[in-house]
Amino acid sequence: MPRILFPYIAQPHQEFHSLPIALEMARLYPEIKVHIASLTPERDSRIRKLCRLYPESPVSFDILHLPAWLCSHIRRHGPTPPSKIAVLFLNRNYFNRFQAVVVPERTSLYLRKMGVFRPRLIWTRHGAGDRAIGFTHDTRQFDYILMAGHKIKDRLKDAGTLRDGHYMTGIYAKFDMVRRLHANSAPLFSNARPTILYNPHFSASLSSWPRFGMAVLKYFSQQEKYNLIFAPHYRLFDTDRAKSRRILAPYAAYPHMIIDPGSDRSVDMSYTLASDLYLGDVSSQVGEFLTKPRPCLFLNAHGIQWRDNPNYVNWTLGPVTDNVSELDHALDRAFLTHANFLDRQKEYINDTFGFAAPEDTAAKGAKSIIDFLRVIG
Repeated sequence: MPRILFPYIAQPHQEFHSLPIALEMARLYPEIKVHIASLTPERDSRIRKLCRLYPESPVSFDILHLPAWLCSHIRRHGPTPPSKIAVLFLNRNYFNRFQAVVVPERTSLYLRKMGVFRPRLIWTRHGAGDRAIGFTHDTRQFDYILMAGHKIKDRLKDAGTLRDGHYMTGIYAKFDMVRRLHANSAPLFSNARPTILYNPHFSASLSSWPRFGMAVLKYFSQQEKYNLIFAPHYRLFDTDRAKSRRILAPYAAYPHMIIDPGSDRSVDMSYTLASDLYLGDVSSQVGEFLTKPRPCLFLNAHGIQWRDNPNYVNWTLGPVTDNVSELDHALDRAFLTHANFLDRQKEYINDTFGFAAPEDTAAKGAKSIIDFLRVIG
């Protein structure tokens, strides 16, 4: 029986981008053994819970081999780049047992340097943002790539990383699982205020958090016009979550504010679905937010000359400000001028995902992987 592996060696926000494909593959192809490998027992428990959304999909669950010191390191600091490489090396014989390994991250390319040559390496990507890191030349080493819309395809082709017959577009499997997960979600606030989602990126050189973050939280704590959800990129506080809790504690008691530095809800679109305006910088979550077009406001904390820069295309989707001392005015302007950005937002979503509104694509992704593997043998 052919065996295909879906391993999860990075942060939880990546799971949604390949797990629905694994589950659809298991449902559609009972002759194929689908394995899901987790980094830790805690991650295994979380993934099993998500898999219960697909009761018709039989899969096998494995936990990767980690020595005690590595488990302890990951629990304290999250999956850091060195620890992920160590995980791959310690489990290289396990990876080599499969016909294909399907991953949402690029770190797994190190398997080729570790003597793992048997399985085809397949990349689902995670997120659909505009940052240059998603289009680096090393992605050509993948045997097959699944991606969202033609914007992604065009940039990968321009980077020389795509080969004809080795990719499929129109895949964003996260939406499939999210629709099942949030079929009956309750409101997050009991009041009728508009809700703002503040979603800064994790990279200090790109993020609005180091310069503007605390001022943004202070502003929202002292006003009575809006609710705020502070849910940064999962990796912003991943290396020291205890410190983040201390920093954010003064704002956790406000009933009109949700402070979430990294729970399950911060990665499963709970907040992008529940908000009325997106406040952020370069996170690809703006694309997920705009599957239902709504106002956006972007914070330029680094004085970036962003116009005509392909890494900042998302900043054409709403006003951009570099002054949070006038945040009240900037938010009002974002709401009032949204009509000016509506057509651009719709165009961006179609370019990014290949469809105007969310649709099921995980099964399409699973089928394209199996078709590719059957062609190449």
